[in-house]
Amino acid sequence: MDIGTLRGLGTLLVFVAFVGLVIWVYNGKRKKSFDEAANLPFADEPDEQAPKKPDEDVSRSKSE
Repeated sequence: MDIGTLRGLGTLLVFVAFVGLVIWVYNGKRKKSFDEAANLPFADEPDEQAPKKPDEDVSRSKSE
């Protein structure tokens, strides 16, 4: 087996992976999940203006 055959097999492997990925992406069954993923940046984020409870300082040890 020479280098040309190995390169040809590598090219064939990448081409098959590419075709498989294209089929997976454009499959009609995946449309709903892709639409949901596309809208994630517009999803409501938690309100950062809401008052938070003060956290107790747990790093201090009480050695009294």
